[in-house]
Amino acid sequence: MKVCEITGKVAQVGNNVSHSNRKTKRRFNPNLKIKRFWSEEEGRWITLKVSAAGMKTINKKGLAAALKDAACAQKVY
Repeated sequence: MKVCEITGKVAQVGNNVSHSNRKTKRRFNPNLKIKRFWSEEEGRWITLKVSAAGMKTINKKGLAAALKDAACAQKVY
């Protein structure tokens, strides 16, 4: 399933709206990337599936603090 392991973002449901205003269902998926982060505390690389917003959170708070506050913390470890 497409879930950001830091922010907990998942796909949202919406409509494609044509020029004639017809509506058909579609999904808005989060901007997920598989990225490796170096953990100073553990001395190893940690691979996470994170959104672009999750990467910004890690850059701002640091990896350890972001993992501690993660929305999907039980899936990360």
